[in-house]
Amino acid sequence: MSAEGETPQPRLQFQFRFDDGTIDASAGQTIGAALIAAGHRSWRRTRLGGAPRGVFCGIGVCFDCLVTVNGQPNQRACLVEAAPGDRVRTQEGTGHDDLAC
Repeated sequence: MSAEGETPQPRLQFQFRFDDGTIDASAGQTIGAALIAAGHRSWRRTRLGGAPRGVFCGIGVCFDCLVTVNGQPNQRACLVEAAPGDRVRTQEGTGHDDLAC
């Protein structure tokens, strides 16, 4: 909150990649918050049944909001701050399907 008479400073705006598109974000905003602001409600599919998941608890306790960020799976979108140039992908199941034998 700014003091009376102070002009609030605008937050740095940038974009990151999400699957095949781009998402607008502000400095300090989490990936989950930016995805919700852009109209996305789910960005993970469960391993069994492929049910859609997105933010559930919003505080990092559950694992519903997992995404793959810059090639690293199992990142909680509600905790990871978005950064310019990030490459975020929808996560399928555990995010380690490439390691299955």
